[in-house]
Amino acid sequence: MALRFVVHEHHASRLHFDFRLEMEGVLRSWAVPKGPSMDPADKRLAVEVEDHPLAYLDFEGTIPEGEYGAGQVVIWDHGLYEPVEMKKGRRVFWLEGKKLRGTFALVQLKKSKTGKDWLLIKKKDEHALPGWRLEAEIPPGKKSP
Repeated sequence: MALRFVVHEHHASRLHFDFRLEMEGVLRSWAVPKGPSMDPADKRLAVEVEDHPLAYLDFEGTIPEGEYGAGQVVIWDHGLYEPVEMKKGRRVFWLEGKKLRGTFALVQLKKSKTGKDWLLIKKKDEHALPGWRLEAEIPPGKKSP
């Protein structure tokens, strides 16, 4: 069963990317400081954050100053995903996005003091792109459209 995902480019106090998977009526969410990668050699820290409502699938805009996460938010990628393996501490899924495609894994770090630290890893498959580099939708210092 295909479910939806979205990756937000979030220009808050520090640029990061919010990786969100539709699960059980909400968006399970991870903040990925360096953003996702299509290179299997890149293992990206992904910090689990609070679930978000499904309405965030389409959210773009500016979170006002003084509110949590203040700053610009744009949709960096979105699409469908298919769960492959979903068990405690490990989630493997197939993404069909505009930028992210193929098999990915979220693996919970066992030595995490909070239990919220995971790694987002692109698996080796026909969509893997060694040497791939992330490009932000909003160049530094620019305003969103």
